Amino acid sequence: MIYLDNAATTEPNGEALARAVAFAQTNYLNPSAQYGGAVLSALKEAREGILSKIADPAQFELIFTSGGTEADNQALESCGRRNLVISAGEHAAVYETGVHLKSAGTELRLAPIGKDGKVDADALLSLVDEKTSLVSVVHVNNETGAVNDIFSLAERVKAKFPRCLFHSDGVQAFGKLPVRLSRNIDLYSVSAHKIGGLKGTGALIKRKGVALSPYLHGGGQEGNLRSGTENVLGILDFFYVAEEKFRTLEADFARLAGLRKRLLQSLDECFVPISPEDGSPYLLTVSARGLRGEILQRLLLERGVIAGTGSACSSKKPHSRVIEACGYGKDISDGVLRLSFSQKTTEEEIDFAAQALNAAAADLRSRIG
Repeated sequence: MIYLDNAATTEPNGEALARAVAFAQTNYLNPSAQYGGAVLSALKEAREGILSKIADPAQFELIFTSGGTEADNQALESCGRRNLVISAGEHAAVYETGVHLKSAGTELRLAPIGKDGKVDADALLSLVDEKTSLVSVVHVNNETGAVNDIFSLAERVKAKFPRCLFHSDGVQAFGKLPVRLSRNIDLYSVSAHKIGGLKGTGALIKRKGVALSPYLHGGGQEGNLRSGTENVLGILDFFYVAEEKFRTLEADFARLAGLRKRLLQSLDECFVPISPEDGSPYLLTVSARGLRGEILQRLLLERGVIAGTGSACSSKKPHSRVIEACGYGKDISDGVLRLSFSQKTTEEEIDFAAQALNAAAADLRSRIG
């Protein structure tokens, strides 16, 4: 079976997991206990290690969470309660939190996105005014792979209103794109299971000096910003996975860019590309015009290929909210398939998948006449 839905989740890294398990089995003490020093030291090393991959620890700090969704929620719930500006292409963790805040009195403003899923930068800036407390723009669109220039956006937001905070959901960027957070990025969400870590572990990175409210109350862990006994196994696994992933980040980026291009060029003309050419090399979204994506997904599974039809967090909805926000009609939004890769994806798998995609589309066209 060939797995091409890595944007939903990835295969756990076996070596990293074994290292984390070995530590956790013998160092199972509560890190908050007075006698839990060894565990606390390991968590400190993991925190600093993960943070240093994309930010200067002198300027930023990291709060461990249960994943990207919690990190997004904490950022918006803490800082977006007055006036919140987001893009129409946000992951559900940001978009639905914005809708929830709107129901509680927050003024929510949506910036439009283009056909490729990138936010309209000028339109976004026009929505920011003296009332805006937070702007949130996804770094890599999880449905199209479009990469938003969050650094330029954040700089422009700050130039217009310096006190406005800027958050980005970096779940599809961390460990995949070369990223170094600038001083204009206030909050940035990451997740472990998108790069070979375990589900249930993530982090919210925040610039020092940014006031953040606790999302979970209780024992005061994570600097009193996220109470609850730390997930030591998941956190250490995240750290070990990140160490390995960042060692090969640039090589993986270049290789997968080639495989993504190879796959697109191998598809029949019925497949319309939605992902932009300069999008993340880890993700290719296409539409089989006039066909149904979920039926193609089942036909692919029969042929030994696992693919997605969009965000796994929105898979129960008939059409993707994000694809519709891109401006596509029913003929395109019906046929969406999302193919996403990992550092383990091979050229042979890409070639097999292309043949399976073309055969499945031809099969479905013949059935519907």
